[in-house]
Amino acid sequence: MCLAVPGKIVEISEGDPLLRSAKVSFAGVIKLVSLTCTPEAKLGDFVLVHVGVAISTIDPQEAEETFRYLKAMGELDGLDAAPAGVTPP
Repeated sequence: MCLAVPGKIVEISEGDPLLRSAKVSFAGVIKLVSLTCTPEAKLGDFVLVHVGVAISTIDPQEAEETFRYLKAMGELDGLDAAPAGVTPP
């Protein structure tokens, strides 16, 4: 099964829209993510990330709900916290 995981944008590298990227926090783990598919994304936004690409922006409540579902499914085993700014269940 393929999953998209919610994360919070903590830093954006501006430039060519096709090469735009961001550092995204997933439970405190920071990963570099492409923002090519989400040109509207801005600092502090929550995004759903699939294989290193932000595929959509989401509101904080949706990020929290998605994170809660992933945790319940056991897909986040080993992570003890929610993405920065999201309250863990």
